[in-house]
Parts: sequence; structure tokens; C-alpha cells
Amino acid sequence: MAATPTWVLVADGARAQFYRDDKTALIPALDHDLAMPTRAHPRDVGSDRPGRSFDSAGEGRHAIEPHSDWKAGEKTLLARAVADELAEAARRHAFARLVLVAPPEMLGDLRRALDPAVRRMVTAEIGKDLTHLPAHAIRDHLGDVLRG
Repeated sequence: MAATPTWVLVADGARAQFYRDDKTALIPALDHDLAMPTRAHPRDVGSDRPGRSFDSAGEGRHAIEPHSDWKAGEKTLLARAVADELAEAARRHAFARLVLVAPPEMLGDLRRALDPAVRRMVTAEIGKDLTHLPAHAIRDHLGDVLRG
């Protein structure tokens, strides 16, 4: 009987890396990673000054804060792109088990974005940012999770 392929997704709010566990090492599962475009500083994205508004009572005026958090929007877009990539790989039967490694906020975004069929393949979730580590160090961090 063939071994059950296990994929490991390592992501943060800006990029996602896909690995396949071959029982001795993590090797890239795809020929590409997913990444958001280089982030600009918030001061470079918004206007020079926030809008101004009059108080509802009196003569005072105050600045109007923007209503959207563009960084959260980027993270959500990345989570959706990752979910689409994983759904396509699952349709090809590229993996049968999936380990998610991401900071807690990104894990939440991924849970919401994942297709139910892919969600059932998740065998472990690790709430850490390991994107800065090489593949062998990521595998060391996962230890028993991959052996199980």
C-alpha cells in the first residue's frame, strides 16, 4: 500500500510555502510559493491627511479614521489564494494529510477559507510563524506531528 502523502503548509500574513514530507525531509510540493506583493507602509497607501468632519453638536471638527484595515485585507486574500491552491491539489489527490503552520490569526483566516473537503484532511495545526526557517528546521519543529 502506498504511503499517505502529507503536505505541510507554512504561512504568515505575507507568504505561503508548500512542502511534501517524504519521511526524511520536507521538499517543495509545488514549483512556486504564494506571496503578497511587497507591502507599502500605511502612510504611503492612504491620503496625505485624513478627512475632516464637524461634530454633531457644537463647532468642533475632528479627523475621520479610515474604515478598512488594508493589511487584514491582504492576509484574507492570501488565505483565499492558499485555499484555492490546496483545493486544486486535493482534487489531483496530491496529498491525503495536511499540516497547517501559521500564526494564530492566519490560522483563523485559513480555516475560514479552506474548502470543507480540504479541512477534513487537516491532521494538525501549529500556531507559530516558521516561514523564516529552512525546511529541515521546520521539520525538526514538527517532530511527532509528522511521525503520527
